[in-house]
Amino acid sequence: MGMVERLKEKATELAGKHGDRIDHGVDKVGEAIDKATKGKYSDKIEHSAEKAKHAVDDLASKQHGPGGTPTTPGTTPGTTPGTPGGGTATGPEADGGPSATPPA
Repeated sequence: MGMVERLKEKATELAGKHGDRIDHGVDKVGEAIDKATKGKYSDKIEHSAEKAKHAVDDLASKQHGPGGTPTTPGTTPGTTPGTPGGGTATGPEADGGPSATPPA
């Protein structure tokens, strides 16, 4: 795995764990910039802050998957790592139990 992939994985992990703190920080930075520019760019600052928060939410959803379920990096939510074609596991293996099919 390359450096960019590791950084993206780490950013996704942090967004999932600390999204609310990041959103708060984005708000504080937006307020500071708005104050420094004396409100001249309030609309643009607010729009940019919302886009940044949305991006953090998108990263967090990749960490937790649909419905808030944590995912394993490198897998698609709802799939079992190692399942041929990334398919969804059903039966005992879906719960982490032994597979009914012997390994190839």
